[in-house]
Amino acid sequence: MKGTVLICCLFSLLALQATAGKAFDDEEFISVLRDRSHIDETLRLATEEKSGDYAAAIQSLRSIYHKSIRPMEQAYKYNELRQHEISDGEITSKPMVLFLGPWSVGKSSMINYLLGMQDSPYQLYTGAEPTTSEFTVITHGEKIRSVEGIVMAADSSRSFSPLEKFGQNFLEKLVGIEMPHKLLERVTLVDTPGIIENRKQQERGYPFNDVCQWFIDRADLIFVVFDPTKLDVGLELEMLFRQLKGRESQIRIILNKADNLVTQDLMRVYGALFWSLAPLINVTEPPRVYVSSFWPYDYAHDTSVELFKREEISLLEDLNQVIENRMENKIAFIRQHGIRVRIHGLLVDRYVQTFKEKMSYFSDPELVFQEIVDDPDKFYIFKSILAKTNISKFDLPNKEAYRDFFGVNPISNFKPLSTQCSYMGGCLLDRIEKAITTELPALLSSINSGKQPGLSSCEATGCGEKPKNRYRKN
Repeated sequence: MKGTVLICCLFSLLALQATAGKAFDDEEFISVLRDRSHIDETLRLATEEKSGDYAAAIQSLRSIYHKSIRPMEQAYKYNELRQHEISDGEITSKPMVLFLGPWSVGKSSMINYLLGMQDSPYQLYTGAEPTTSEFTVITHGEKIRSVEGIVMAADSSRSFSPLEKFGQNFLEKLVGIEMPHKLLERVTLVDTPGIIENRKQQERGYPFNDVCQWFIDRADLIFVVFDPTKLDVGLELEMLFRQLKGRESQIRIILNKADNLVTQDLMRVYGALFWSLAPLINVTEPPRVYVSSFWPYDYAHDTSVELFKREEISLLEDLNQVIENRMENKIAFIRQHGIRVRIHGLLVDRYVQTFKEKMSYFSDPELVFQEIVDDPDKFYIFKSILAKTNISKFDLPNKEAYRDFFGVNPISNFKPLSTQCSYMGGCLLDRIEKAITTELPALLSSINSGKQPGLSSCEATGCGEKPKNRYRKN
């Protein structure tokens, strides 16, 4: 009996100590949360935006796209070549910040830190094991709620409706979170599943690389996150960097969890990171690398705390630059898209003209066109475009792509550019060239000069003469 009482007293004492220890740990845990005031200050979240000017510029940009670029895009089925259809939702969308990298390197923790979501019911789940299996899109909303991927794809007002083409299995792995936050009024954040080099775990049930490419093509800023324990490069990471080729200006490398290392080890890890990535980033100027610890809790003691703080401020300033230049970047994106559509229209027109020139009464149409598609250089298809227009040879698409394109779209479906004119609307080529050389640069100038952009800004400023159709035969 005495033994039983002694054991009960012992358990009561241990429980009391555990409770006291837990209370002490909770108090200490709360005290090490990092101050977040510099985030709002650096991103200028307290500053009100001039929504009227931005809305007017967006309206002008949408009008230029629909009147001058989209008609040629539809006439020559550009979307079937590039599979990139621009919707109104994409034109009006906020800048997108994309987080990529291996599993459990701190991508979700970084988003929680930026939005102050730690310890909230809607914080992104984090852990030492692979935790994020979905593409999570965090956007602004009047209240906190989650949105299923099927709903996001079905809503044409959003910019994510084209994701439906990747299938229902992917839509089940797409999740949206809406919440009221000043930062989300200006950007959209996208968290992605971690890259896993284990081949068995790569069976995701949907085209992971194609989905990544869709987000990469639309991202204004791409954070590729690593930590000191995951610097090895496997097949999936190598494929990711191939997909990032041509987007080097948007890429930022983040070496996260840097306060886990002393200074000497951090220098070695930094060098090892560049050694691993050097074969994958074949550019003269390497991407900017930020070294810090991006999560809500304070830095570890006896580490380069001042360096980490400066690196964090630099990253926030980089993010703020994307927010400040969002309209300029959107105009540049639409103009670049217009240039590609114009090149495509000119090439298809050249294929059509060459086909008609080589056809005779006794010719077999299929054999004639197959010869042209198999060897376009023999008929100077691409060289004639360079000779008659101001197009750079570096902007020309792959010749093999047109073999597949015409395999699906017969040449008889297309008309020459010289016949694509109307009395009221003018010629397709004239309109798209006017948009590229005159209207879009004028809209950009009106934004940079602080003027109120309008649909008739080009007429008001005297943008120049109507561009001549250099390609159409007289």
